[in-house]
Amino acid sequence: MSAINQVSEGDASVASVYRKINWRLLPFLFIGFMFAYLDRVNVGFAKLQMQNDLALSDAAYGVGAGIFFVGYVLFELPSNLLLPKVGARVTFSRIMVLWGITSMCMLFVNSVPVFYALRFLLGVFEAGFAPGVLFYLSRWYGPKRIAGAISLVWLAGPVSGILGSPLSTWIMTTFAGVGGLAGWQWMFLLEAAPCVVLGVVAFFVLSDGPATAKWLDQEEKRLLGAELGTAAGQHGSFRAVARDPKVYILAVAYLCIISPIYAFGFWLPTILKLEGVTSTQQLGWYAAIPSVAAALAIFFGGRSSDRRGERRYHIALPVFVAFLSVMAWVCVGGGLLWTILLLTLATGMMWMANIVFWAVPSEYIKGDARAGAIALINTIGLSGGFWGPSIIGWSKTLTGSVHLGFLIMASMLLVCGTIILSLRLTPKAAAGLASGPIPAGTRGAG
Repeated sequence: MSAINQVSEGDASVASVYRKINWRLLPFLFIGFMFAYLDRVNVGFAKLQMQNDLALSDAAYGVGAGIFFVGYVLFELPSNLLLPKVGARVTFSRIMVLWGITSMCMLFVNSVPVFYALRFLLGVFEAGFAPGVLFYLSRWYGPKRIAGAISLVWLAGPVSGILGSPLSTWIMTTFAGVGGLAGWQWMFLLEAAPCVVLGVVAFFVLSDGPATAKWLDQEEKRLLGAELGTAAGQHGSFRAVARDPKVYILAVAYLCIISPIYAFGFWLPTILKLEGVTSTQQLGWYAAIPSVAAALAIFFGGRSSDRRGERRYHIALPVFVAFLSVMAWVCVGGGLLWTILLLTLATGMMWMANIVFWAVPSEYIKGDARAGAIALINTIGLSGGFWGPSIIGWSKTLTGSVHLGFLIMASMLLVCGTIILSLRLTPKAAAGLASGPIPAGTRGAG
C-alpha cells in the first residue's frame, strides 16, 4: 500500500513539475511559431495586390513563395548542429530578430529579383527555428508527453491561419494608401515587427535546458531527470544518424506531407478567388476555415497518439483521407461550398499527420544527435515547401489551371502513407541512436 502511495505521490510531483514547464515554455514557443508561420505564408495574401503592382506571373509568384525554403534548407542543418553548443536562447533570439527585420524589408520589394532575394534571405535567417523547437522540446518532454507538447506548439500554425488570414486582408484594405504605401506593404511591416521584440524577449525568458533552468529547484530537476531517463543525457554522433537509411526514408515521407501543406497554404487565397470570392476581406474569413479544422486535428490527434502510444496509423490514416479529399476536389469540384469543405478536411488531416510524425524521430534518436537528425529530416522534407507552391505555379502558367499541380500533390500524399505503413523502425545500438525498443505502440511508427 505504501509503495502505491509513493508512486501516486511521485506521479503527482512530476505532473506539478510539468505544469510549471508547460506555462514557462509553451506559450512563448507558441507565439513565436505563430509569427514564424504567418511571415512565411502571408505572401499568399500579398499576392492579391502585389501581383499587379509588380507584374508577377503565376510561375514567378510560385517560385518566389517557395524560394524561402531553399534558403531555409541550405542553412537549417548548420543552425541545428550549433544549437546544442551555443544554447537555445541565443539561437532563438538570433533567428527571431533577423527574420523579423527581413520580413519587414519585404515592403521594399519593387521587382521580381528583389522579391526572390528577400524571400531567400527570410528562409536563411529563419532556418533552424522549427527543428530547433522540436529538439528543444525533446530536452524537456519524454516519450509519453512529446507528441502532446509538439501538438500544442504546432497549433500555432493553424491559429496563425485563423487569426492571420482576416488580419492580413484587414490590414491590406484598411491601410492601403496610408503614408504612400500599398496595403500589402503595411501588412509585411505590421506583421513582422513583433518578431524583433520576441527575439529580444527570448534571450531573457528561455533556459537552454533543465540543468540551467533557475526557475526549477533541485528536487524538480531530479524528478524531471528521472522522467526523461538516461537518453536525455546521451551525446551521440551525428555521423551515426547520417548513415542511417531510415532517417532518409522518414525525410522523404515528410517531404510528401509538407509539399501539399504549403501548396494549399500559399495558393488558398488564389483558389478561393478563382471560385468567385471577390471581396478581399471576405476571402480572408473563408481562408481561415481550413485552419480551424487543422487546429482541432492537431489538438485531438496529438492527444490521441500519446494516449494510445501509437504513431503509425495516426500518420497514415489521416494522410489517406487527405489524399481522397484532394482527389475529390480536383476530379469532382462543385463550386465554393464543396471546395471549402474538401480542402478543409484535407488541411486538417495533413496537419494531424504532420504533428504526429515528429514524435517518431524524437523517440527513434536519442541525445544531442537528435538535433542534427531532426534538422536533417526537416532539411530534406522542408524542400517540399519549395516544390509544392512552385509546381502549382507552373501548372497554372502552363495549363491555365491549378488542378494538374494538385493531382501531383495528391500522389505525394499517397506515397507518404505507403511509406509510413511499410517502414519498420527497430533502433539499433549505435552512437546517437536509441539502443532500446521504441515505446509500446510506436514500433514501426515511422
